[in-house]
Amino acid sequence: MPAHEESSNPLVRERAHLAASRAALRAMREDVQALDIRDVTANWVNAAVLQSQIDDRIKALADLTHTPLFFGRLDYLHVVGAEKAEGAEGERFYIGRRHVHDAHGDPMVIDWRAPVSQPFYQASRNNPLDVDHRRRFGYTGGELTAYEDEYLTDPAETEQTSKLLQAEIERPRVGPMRDIVATIQPEQDEIVRSDLGGTVCVQGGPGTGKTAVGLHRVAYLLYAHRERLARTGTLVVGPNRSFLHYIEQVLPALGELEVQQATVEDLVAARVEVRGTDGSVAAVIKGDARMAEVLRRAIRSHVTPPTEPVVVVRGSRRWRVPAYEVEEMTTELLARDMRYGAAHEALPQRIAHAVLVRMEEAGEAPDDRVQNAVARDPAVKAAVKAVWPAVDPAKLVLRLLTDAEFLGAHAEGILTDDEQKQILMTKPARSVKSAKWTAADAVLIDEAADLVARTHSLGHVVIDEAQDLSPMQYRAVGRRCSTGSATVLGDLAQGTTPWSTGSWEQALFHLGKADAVVEELTAGFRVPREVIAYASRLLPAISPGLAPVESVRETPGSLAVRAVAAADELDSAVVAACVESLRHEGSIGLIAADARIPALAAALGAAGHAYLSPGEETTAASRLTLVPASLAKGLEYDYVVLDEPAAVVDGEPDERTGLRRLYVALTRAVSGLVVLHAAALPEQLG
Repeated sequence: MPAHEESSNPLVRERAHLAASRAALRAMREDVQALDIRDVTANWVNAAVLQSQIDDRIKALADLTHTPLFFGRLDYLHVVGAEKAEGAEGERFYIGRRHVHDAHGDPMVIDWRAPVSQPFYQASRNNPLDVDHRRRFGYTGGELTAYEDEYLTDPAETEQTSKLLQAEIERPRVGPMRDIVATIQPEQDEIVRSDLGGTVCVQGGPGTGKTAVGLHRVAYLLYAHRERLARTGTLVVGPNRSFLHYIEQVLPALGELEVQQATVEDLVAARVEVRGTDGSVAAVIKGDARMAEVLRRAIRSHVTPPTEPVVVVRGSRRWRVPAYEVEEMTTELLARDMRYGAAHEALPQRIAHAVLVRMEEAGEAPDDRVQNAVARDPAVKAAVKAVWPAVDPAKLVLRLLTDAEFLGAHAEGILTDDEQKQILMTKPARSVKSAKWTAADAVLIDEAADLVARTHSLGHVVIDEAQDLSPMQYRAVGRRCSTGSATVLGDLAQGTTPWSTGSWEQALFHLGKADAVVEELTAGFRVPREVIAYASRLLPAISPGLAPVESVRETPGSLAVRAVAAADELDSAVVAACVESLRHEGSIGLIAADARIPALAAALGAAGHAYLSPGEETTAASRLTLVPASLAKGLEYDYVVLDEPAAVVDGEPDERTGLRRLYVALTRAVSGLVVLHAAALPEQLG
């Protein structure tokens, strides 16, 4: 349709295009459902694989009735990709979550990730990118109800903030996190479309959209490099299960169904069951990158110089490989710094090759089959077992954590005597199964396992809330993308673990991606200006030098800080504030120090108010979630009631971590925040 044509009633025309596009999408889905694969597959395995692919395609083509099929339109000045001929009519494209075409194959909706869609996010009056006219659409319950136009090449039109864009950002949040595909900003779009080959680290304060940017980058990479990532796989790593449940619908809404989601604990928990906990001091030491060298030394200590020759008997002949020659082989393998298990597999082949050389010198003509047979000879196996024995990663770590002499031998010059004492188990376990392994222990076992055999690498890994990982956890995630790339998302000011990273340079080094590009998002689109300014009073204490977020949203009255006269009145005041917040549309989060949760749960129950736990999906009928401060990170609510900031700070092992936890809690609100306190507020908020 030429760009200059327009109906006298544009909304009617756009609704008609929406209806036609939905009909076309249904037809596309029905075409896939009607496929008959009985005569095109050779066996049941091929048939199962093909049917699975068809099922995924059917799911991807689902029409989500409450999700706009398209959210924008571009009217180009010229035909895209053609010479800009004088007087030539331009093209019109509707931009949406997925591609839709009609019965003739002509596009009705263009996928937001396609190159022709990029000007929707990047075009401006200063650089219109050959776009004459950009239109944004507003929806209510899936129905197209409004539109807004920008004429990028009209000098008479003044620059103004998009009201529809603002309304979409502020739309009440009920249910899981949703995509931001209709509201991606230019600086976010540049990160989203960065190339697969490079690792990107995004430092972003509260409300800057870093999580959404990371998820949309995955969707974009799957679009641009689908075949490659289908082979190698993609993974999203989040801080906890509640967070992963909150974000899990974003990628399916964009038609991407094959992305794995896990916590770091999930990644490393395959070998042992985590049943114990570490104190903060022990956890910090176990998470220190120095432990990698301790483990490397401990594993290599199993290699023992041979004292006896290897004698292989074949028929009537005896073939002798002297001990010094076997020692040369082991020395060479150690010098190559191969993985322990790979060297364990290589040594018998080296010994067998030495035997074959002697056979050839004696006039025989052995082939590869003979070499493999010699490598399996009992004498060779016995020699390898004595010189380069197999190592069980969990048993190795158990010995390090229970045998002070063994730990001391391999931690000498790396860990101090006091540090070694801190990580030794107080009650040594007799076996791997009986040990009360901690989360940090599981990471050590994962490191040891990688020293034995290489960890499988994926094509792309997204790490969210990455500031909270220890160096050893970074190494664990880095192993999963050693031959791929990563998107690292986080905020140094929100680091709330004792081992949280001090800088992105350190974190990226431990991840194995020291050459990553670090991007900073400072424009806030979620948290109101009053709220983020109040929370930013903590920045000098928790992350000196970090730029505060500049919110683009001015919402007068979005912050209320209320003192409660007496501590015994706090619970009832909090319940009253929740009732007040529930009068608004959208989700409500009651955030409190973990120790305060039982009392507030009882108060809500006594007042007859049901509530959800983090990770449970909010609905129109159930909109209040009771959130321990330790689980608030990454979540967002339309209105937040924050209970007793001093208790949030006191609930952490040190003041800086406590203030960081408070910073997180203060920045979860999209529309309004009420802070209630009976104790004095932290002085940094004064």
